[in-house]
Amino acid sequence: METPAETPGAGVVLLTRPGCHLCEDARVVVRRVTGDLGLGWREVSAAEHPTLGARFAEELPVLFIDGVQRDFWSIDEARLRRLLTTP
Repeated sequence: METPAETPGAGVVLLTRPGCHLCEDARVVVRRVTGDLGLGWREVSAAEHPTLGARFAEELPVLFIDGVQRDFWSIDEARLRRLLTTP
């Protein structure tokens, strides 16, 4: 069983690392889409969660929705909108 620090958790979660330009771009997309849809999201730093950082080191940034990895590197805005609005 994984501890909470080893799982991204529920909702929209963006796993990032400091100084990552792709993470900056992803943050903008996630902020825009969730804001348009009236949803919350949170950012988790790989620097503060070394288990997640090690597990996804080559894929950062990583987008999770309800604990499931949905995208990485470049977060596609249209895909994210679809994922968050399709039942």
